[in-house]
Amino acid sequence: MSVWGKVIGGVAGFAVGGPIGAIIGAVAGHHVVDKNKKSGKLDQDDKQVAFTTAVIVLSAKMAKADGRVTRDEVDAFKQLFHIEPEDVPTVAAIFDEAKESAEGFEPYAEQIAEMFRGDWHLLEEIIGAQFHIAKADGVIHPGEIDYLRKVALLFGFSERDFDRLQTIYLGGWKGEGGRSVRADDAYDILGVSKDASESAIKKAYRDLVRENHPDTLMAKGMPEEFIELANEKLAKINDAYDRIKKARGFS
Repeated sequence: MSVWGKVIGGVAGFAVGGPIGAIIGAVAGHHVVDKNKKSGKLDQDDKQVAFTTAVIVLSAKMAKADGRVTRDEVDAFKQLFHIEPEDVPTVAAIFDEAKESAEGFEPYAEQIAEMFRGDWHLLEEIIGAQFHIAKADGVIHPGEIDYLRKVALLFGFSERDFDRLQTIYLGGWKGEGGRSVRADDAYDILGVSKDASESAIKKAYRDLVRENHPDTLMAKGMPEEFIELANEKLAKINDAYDRIKKARGFS
């Protein structure tokens, strides 16, 4: 079953609970009682539904950052989620429910941070999805960057971590006007200093490849529908490593 079937069914909402469960319940047409599992552990279906719903809800909240939702952003949504025509109404319903909700983004970000605590690379994928949608209209609004920074901090990332994420997702990207939003720094992408040793660079690269491999991320709860986003990030990591190898002259 696709992740959309799981969201539409609303079953996982009963386990997820909290503000995300409430959104699922509202869309599925029933009341969701907040009864998070006492163990604090969610099964794979729960995680996939929570991950997907979080991306949509946080994107809806981000739409308020620049005050508009463009057709490009909607198309980016469809591309990112591999949404079939019959599932579009479900995505739209979740998006609209979150956009019209009086609650801010903080409760959703805090719930996701708690649910995926310690799974840093999975949390990075959620933020990466936001960057993907934010740049879809060719312009990165300052309010969007500020919003994404706040989400990242609520997830438990540092300012330095957020700078690295900006480099991964915006480095070298040229939006409207043709100017790069952020320098494409290979060392920043690998999270190492420019004077790092060859062995430190290789270790950082191996760790990143292992932790960001789509199979690893899906095992932790990323739905298969997001695999292209994960592959895009992995390609950036590989490219950064190749550029450093070439510049430093090691194999």
